[in-house]
This record gives sequence, C-alpha cells and structure tokens, in this order.
Amino acid sequence: MGCSQPLRMGKHCFLRFTTMKLRDRLILSIASVLVLMTIILVLDVETMLTSSRSLLNSKVSIQSSRGRHTFIQRHLQKTTNGSRENGSFGINNKFNSNGMNSLDDNTHDEKHQRKEVNRHKFVDYDQPPTGAPQPQPKASPSSSTTPSPPPDPFTDLLSIVVKVEKINRRAKQKHRHWNPNLGELLGLELSSDSSLWDRFHLQIARDWLHPPRDKDPTVDLLLQHTSVQPIVKITQKEGGTQLKLIIEFADGGHALFKPMRFTREQQTLKNHFYFTDYERHNAEIAAFHLDRLLGFRRAVPCVGRTLNMTRELYALATGDLLKTFFISPDNNLCFHGKCSYYCDTSHAICGNPDQLEGSFAVFLPGKEAAPRKVWRHPWRRSYHKRRKAQWQVDESYCDLVRDVHPYSDGRRLLDVVDMSVLDFLMGNMDRHHYETFKMFGNNSAPIHLDHGRGFGKPFHDELSILAPLYQCCVIRQTTLKKLLGFQQRSDSASQSLSGRMRQSLSQDPISPVLWEPHLLALDRRLALILQAVRLCVEKADDPGTVVLDDFH
Repeated sequence: MGCSQPLRMGKHCFLRFTTMKLRDRLILSIASVLVLMTIILVLDVETMLTSSRSLLNSKVSIQSSRGRHTFIQRHLQKTTNGSRENGSFGINNKFNSNGMNSLDDNTHDEKHQRKEVNRHKFVDYDQPPTGAPQPQPKASPSSSTTPSPPPDPFTDLLSIVVKVEKINRRAKQKHRHWNPNLGELLGLELSSDSSLWDRFHLQIARDWLHPPRDKDPTVDLLLQHTSVQPIVKITQKEGGTQLKLIIEFADGGHALFKPMRFTREQQTLKNHFYFTDYERHNAEIAAFHLDRLLGFRRAVPCVGRTLNMTRELYALATGDLLKTFFISPDNNLCFHGKCSYYCDTSHAICGNPDQLEGSFAVFLPGKEAAPRKVWRHPWRRSYHKRRKAQWQVDESYCDLVRDVHPYSDGRRLLDVVDMSVLDFLMGNMDRHHYETFKMFGNNSAPIHLDHGRGFGKPFHDELSILAPLYQCCVIRQTTLKKLLGFQQRSDSASQSLSGRMRQSLSQDPISPVLWEPHLLALDRRLALILQAVRLCVEKADDPGTVVLDDFH
C-alpha cells in the first residue's frame, strides 16, 4: 500500500522515508571517501615518479660532473687548485677540441657570499682553499702518514728536447747567430766613465734587453742605484687608466713609478674584469724577476722602493698634480693625480702616514735614439663585458695568424708563445699590445712591458692565457728545456721555480714582494704548461713540429 493515506499509514511512511534518506547519505559518504582515496593515491604515485626522476637527474648530473673532472685530470692534470671562484669557473668552463680549458670572459659575474655550494661541497672563504698547498702536520714517531705522489718529471718531453738539440747541433755550428746591440748599430762604444744608464741602454740587443747577470752585473747595479738615488723632479705620465709618475733622478736617469694601492694579500675582486682590475706595483717587480729566471730577459728592469711622500713627492709636485694632495680622515698624506678612470678622491693613493711603497721601472732609451714599433697582440682580448675575441670562438684561429706577417715565418710566433708562458705563470690577462725596437727589424724579440695586472689570483689558473701555445702547438726548445729544468728540481724547495723566485725576490728592497700563495702557484702552473705541451706532442705526427730549435 502506498503512502497516499497519511491518516492511516502516516507513521509507517515516515519511517520508510527516513530510512531511504539515511541510506542515500551513507552511499554518498562512501562514494566521497572512495573519490578522496583515489585522489590521494594518484598524488602519491605522481610524487614517487617525480622523486625518481629527480634522483635519476641527480645521478646523471653527478656522472656528468665526474666525466668533466676526468677529462680535466686526463688532459691537463688539473686537480682542484683551491680556486676561490670554483663555484662559477668550474661550471662555465668550455673545452675546445684541443682539450684545453677556455674560460668564458663573463665568469667574473659571481655572487659575493660567505659560503657557496661548489657542486657537491661547501667552500669556506675563511679557510685555505681546497687543493691549495696545505701546511703538513709534523710526523710523530707513533703516527704514519701517506706520502704524496712525486711530481711528474715529464721525461718524455725531456727526451724530445735532447733529440731536437742533437739533430740541430751541426746546423747551429754552421749558422752564425746575429744578435747586435744598440751600441753597435749606433756606432757608440762604452767607456770606463759611462754611466749605468748608458751601459744598460747600449747593451740592449735584438734578442734581449740585458745580458745574463753572470756575464754582466750592470742591471743589478742599476737597480741598486735606482733604489737610493735622490729624486729631483716628478711629472705625471700621460695616458693610461691609472696613475703613474715619471721620476727624474739627480744623475739624469729616469724611471716609471707605480705606487702601492693595497697589501700583498689583496686579491682581484670577484666582480672585476681583467680590464678593470687595479695595477699592482709588486707585480711589476715580480714579473722582471720571473722573466729573468725563465731566461727571456725581455722585461724592463724594475725595483721596489719606499718613498717619503712629504719630501720626495709633495715637495716636488707642481701644477694640477700638486692640487690633488690632501690629508685623509686617518691623517695620512694622499694624492690621486689626473687620469682616465681611477684618479679621484675615492681612488686616492695614501701613505702611512707619509711612507709610500712603489715600483721603479727603469726607462728604456728615448724613442728619438731608439724608436719602437707597437704591435697589436694576435690573442688580444675583446675588452668588452659580453663580446669574445675571435680566438676564443674559432678553433682554427692559429691558422689565420700563421698566414700573416711577421707570424708566417721567423721567430715572432715563438716569441708570442714565450710571452703567453710568462703571462700564464703570473695570471696576467691584460696583454693587448707589445713593442719592438725598429732598429733590429721585424725579426726581433718583443719587449715585455706592463705587468701591473698580474699576480692577482693565486688560487685560480686562467688557462685561456695559454691559447697561443695550445692552439698553435709550438714552443721554443730552449724555453721548454728551461721549464723542464725547474720541473725536474721541483722536489727541492730551493731549486724549484717557486724557490728560485723566492730567493731572487729576497734581494729587493721591499721584500717580501709576493704573497706566499702566488709563489706556490708558480709550481702548479708550470706543470700545467708542460702538460699542454705533452698534449700537443701526442697529437702531432712528429714531435719536431711542436718543439722547435729556433735559430732566429
């Protein structure tokens, strides 16, 4: 019976209606719970899939990183050198077909932070960088330490040097080496009363600026003389981005003065490009000593000296230069001069309180007597924040250079490689031009000038500086022999390149000239140069096309 008769069946219909409503609610609730559980299950599965992909990508990334590290180890033996910029430089490195590391010019845009993640580890800037030479704990009788592996002696390269030298020994005997000096070409002879300045100038030869120190002591005597000679006149040198003074001495000699801006330990700022970095006076001094140790002897003699700014600068300053002197809030005597970029109060040079250290580079002969020619460096950088030079993007760039005089024949290409070796050891990226003496012709050695932007990053090796070497795959036999000589004695603290450099710099009046990490970096970079040569030899059909015995 239906529920159309409420008076008779009202209670029964109400119970039936209520029962149906509860059942519908129960069914709806169960359906909702099932839908919710389905959604939760789907989300959980998606999360697991995402985690798996993330883990897989992480493993691939780690394997890729390890592969890149293996590549560096295999071709350049470039272990983690403790770069304080590894977080950026290591990621942005690009490798060309020669297996060398060409760093992007834009890698200086790094974040200043106290700690940063370097792939899978932290770098603490308060501690010595990982890979940098660490002080070794003293061994105790009860403790045993694992000895570090000996340095690579590069005996394979040494055998090539000996072979090339033997092959060309007879040809050398027949070849008359022409290396005249300015005195011979100008028809001037040295006399017993010639000044040290005249002796230095007239002995400048086609192959070098000064003879070996064991054959002639003129340069050492001149540097000692420069460090104590009274100053009678100062003028600011025109041109350039930073302040330099021309110093005239009582005996008529001249030198170029670069003042000290900051301490030895101050490194190149992370966000500074190579063309905005400050020049370092001690880099000029160290470059001269390093150039002489390598046997080039093409760098201008340079010595350190501490000046009394009140007596030797302020008292002699005139005109616009005098107007730039002032007393700082710390009661130090300061001045800034006038130049293109860094000559204002915020970039002033200050004494302590009026004692100022600086480098004195001996003047070369006047351009009237010995004119010089300026050459654009083939591997010059772009000096732009974003653009790259052609050699940084063209793997066959050296082929273009070889087609252009004077690099197509003669000694000039080997001289440029020598210059890159010197610059790499110093970390100098600022080689844009070089000069030669016109009197010796185009087949003459370049003058190594302007090294103020070297020795700025002791924990970073700028491999792109070696581009002339690893792109052209040539090196002078005498240069390689000299480098191998230092490497063979690298286990001796006094006979290694760093040890010989330390000993040479100790004779300078402002010693210590370099911060110790810069000295230790020389040995590390020396091995990288030799490894680059080894890579070139392995690729070449004949090692004689890589290691050249140049007769000039």
